Amino acid sequence: MTIRPLVILPDARLRLASEPVGPVTDEIRTLAADMLETMYDAPGVGLAAIQIGVPKRVVTIDTSKDENDRQPQVFLNPEIVWSSEEKRVYDEGCLSIPEYYGEVERPDRVRVRFRDLDGAEREIEADGLLATCIQHEIDHLDGVLFIDHLSKLKRDRVVKKFAKAAKRDA
Repeated sequence: MTIRPLVILPDARLRLASEPVGPVTDEIRTLAADMLETMYDAPGVGLAAIQIGVPKRVVTIDTSKDENDRQPQVFLNPEIVWSSEEKRVYDEGCLSIPEYYGEVERPDRVRVRFRDLDGAEREIEADGLLATCIQHEIDHLDGVLFIDHLSKLKRDRVVKKFAKAAKRDA
């Protein structure tokens, strides 16, 4: 397993739509293992493959609070097939937008269909933090960032700040 470098805003790759995963290969399993290692190292609770520069529809999530009780989940080609009308506001952050947080309103519960690392079709219902995380990571697969759910003023301010930092670091 390898810790891979994170793609940081304003990198244009974050706006790419990711390609579906075909057959589950050793390459996909290695990608998922590297993503989990990278996510834990960051530390974060979710990671989409595009955040390490791989435009594949792969998501890793672990919302467990205890490092000794990790519960890693891997979602291949995840899609939300149902979402509740009830909403929840969560203060979201993103490994690709370090040290910035914003309140985002999303459906409180979702049902997601995906394939696992064995290639089996699965469906789960999630609520709370897991539901928020799934929606956040699926957004990444479609080139959408959590800041896109904020007001234009806040979004523009964040993009400008990160563009300035990228220019300075170049």
